[in-house]
Amino acid sequence: MQALIDVSIPVFAIILAGYLAGRFKLLGQDSTAALNGFVYFIALPAMFLSSTSQAPVADVLDWRLLAVIGGGYFATAIPVAVIARIFFSKRIGEIGLHSAASVFANTGYMGIPLVLTAFGAAATNAMIATVLANLFIVLGIASAVMEVDRTGASGPRVIVDAVRGLVRSPLLCACAAGMVLSALQWTIPGPALKFLDLLGASAGPCALFAMGLFLVGQSVRRGAGEVAWITVVKLAVHPLATWLIAHYLIPLDPLEEAVAVIMAALPTGGLIFVLAQRYGVYVQRATAAILVSTIVSIATVSFAIQHYVDLIGP
Repeated sequence: MQALIDVSIPVFAIILAGYLAGRFKLLGQDSTAALNGFVYFIALPAMFLSSTSQAPVADVLDWRLLAVIGGGYFATAIPVAVIARIFFSKRIGEIGLHSAASVFANTGYMGIPLVLTAFGAAATNAMIATVLANLFIVLGIASAVMEVDRTGASGPRVIVDAVRGLVRSPLLCACAAGMVLSALQWTIPGPALKFLDLLGASAGPCALFAMGLFLVGQSVRRGAGEVAWITVVKLAVHPLATWLIAHYLIPLDPLEEAVAVIMAALPTGGLIFVLAQRYGVYVQRATAAILVSTIVSIATVSFAIQHYVDLIGP
């Protein structure tokens, strides 16, 4: 649990710093949108291009593991979307982000350090596969849905706008370009890689800071029932669905199962806020879901890690 607390405290501290900066009006009125634009169009693409270009793509494309991860996403997100449509919202963009918040995990800031601490370098390939699936599957579908919501398309036009949303996403384009470079074993020159790494390192802190800025004047208690539902799904239902698939339908070795389940058990990732802010949809609920799920995950993720450490050893 101490490792999880050590990872979580800086996350909350950056959000608090953003909130205080907004509360005392240290930055301009449009600072949240400007900072979020920097994260979405510049910092995150730089980070994704750098990290995916250096990832051993040929080694991490384990189709059994990817099937388990994807199965966990769809087994959770599809019923959640139906429930969201019935009980919470009729708007496709809000339903899409509701579902995405229920399965998109904080794999970068929390998952990677926790898995490496628990299992060491042996878990690296499974961890990278999980991170890439998190980006391509969840972020890809969410981006397509948000583009359809933005244009208000219907009929065959829905497919056109969904594809346009994928092609126009700077995040997915950066990931795809990085994977192509990795597959071709082309190395980004040192100075260019350093440039990307410097920009990319600012993505997480800036996104969290922007989240804190947004919270000024907002009530995180609004929509508390919906946020509580998302938190339960993210921290309990999603990892349970992943475990059932990995344990009974597509059996994985214990270490791969551990990585898949622990990554699924992580709280909602900050990219959901970035996407919500970008399209001006579901921002308050997304922010609250990230905050609440991160707090509660200190107990639930600790349980998952301890279970697998006891089962297979560090």
